[in-house]
Amino acid sequence: MLQRAGPPPLVPVPKNPRPGVEPRLAPGRPEHSIHSRLTRRAAGKGIRCIAARPSRHSGSKRSSCCWIPRPAARHHELLDPETGRPAPRIPAVDDDATSTFKAEFARFQLESNTPVCRTAVEAREHLLAARRTLVVAADRRNLRLVSTGYSPLGIPAPFPITDTPRYRRISDHFGQLLDSHTATGCHVHVGMPDLATSLAVSNHLRPHLPALLALTANSPFYDGRDTGHASWRTVVWSRLPSAGPPPMHRNPASYQRAVDTLLASGAALDHSMIYWFARPAPHLSTLEVRVADAVATAEEALLLALLVRALAAAALHDIAEDRPAPELPDEHLRLATWRAARDGLEGRGLDVTGELRPARSLLDETVKAALPALDASGDTRLVTDLLDRVLRDGSGAHRQRLAHARRNDIADVIALLAEQTRAAAPR
Repeated sequence: MLQRAGPPPLVPVPKNPRPGVEPRLAPGRPEHSIHSRLTRRAAGKGIRCIAARPSRHSGSKRSSCCWIPRPAARHHELLDPETGRPAPRIPAVDDDATSTFKAEFARFQLESNTPVCRTAVEAREHLLAARRTLVVAADRRNLRLVSTGYSPLGIPAPFPITDTPRYRRISDHFGQLLDSHTATGCHVHVGMPDLATSLAVSNHLRPHLPALLALTANSPFYDGRDTGHASWRTVVWSRLPSAGPPPMHRNPASYQRAVDTLLASGAALDHSMIYWFARPAPHLSTLEVRVADAVATAEEALLLALLVRALAAAALHDIAEDRPAPELPDEHLRLATWRAARDGLEGRGLDVTGELRPARSLLDETVKAALPALDASGDTRLVTDLLDRVLRDGSGAHRQRLAHARRNDIADVIALLAEQTRAAAPR
């Protein structure tokens, strides 16, 4: 799946690169748009486009390339169309699919993965195609496919675990924490040259993880009731002892000690159970960012992937310039993540100083950090268009709550989720 031979860098590198190009306001953009706000800020502060440079962490002269081998490993759920409850019938749907899809921990969960993608156009095509395939397959079995961070009506009993040796072992070991494994997310993999660089980029990304969670929060309901959290998935997932914000690792030895401790304690049974919100995936030569809920639409998955890739490119630039990652204590990051899970995009978030501020202003800062790389890769217009749409319509959690408020009926939430998922399907 991963092609290591000659991957193009995220940021085009000209033969005689100039020091940089100032971002410009695109003609005709509305003054109130996120694009106009951020490009004015960036130009005023002298932020410049970046080029990929040799990694000082790898000891190699090759460029620290940043591409998307798997822009979005997205989890979906299958629901019974009559009851709206999870329908443990994944193998029947999987018969129609290719190796791009696989069953997850519970038999009502399905994961879809894209192949190697190096452009936004390519990623969009694969994301839409995967969703169309799944919707059609679900329709043939009279099932509803939805994309949300946690099942709005809860988990059926007895727990419908997918029958594999690994999943049975997890089930035996973690007991009632099984429900945590039914949380569904959207994971973004970004190519990295080596483990040391992956850890360094993760350190730089840590302050942006709460904003990415707020942007993608899409699971406010559980057991038919509003949980008071925009991302109930994050709350449930965080109960697992190996889950949560990534620690700061200065070098691979620090990372290996942390992993060894998790394995020795039984908090993780294997390396795949290192459930940090950003973690190296050495078998894929990637950094995997897994803080997001399963988002409602393919467009939101693309938006997340492009933002993560641009933030990673900005981090590589900072690393090449010997700019240290922000010193953010683990406990502060945990609190900021919880606040993002509680309030989502429509409330307030905790900034790096410990002050509560509008979540949208914190997202603005994250987008501003990504903007030079977005400009350099030619994705600024697409990302800002997608962001403007989310800011206009509200986050996935907000849209679910609006649907519920019309009649105070959870069935309307499930209908919305199915409609949003079907948007990519052929009519």
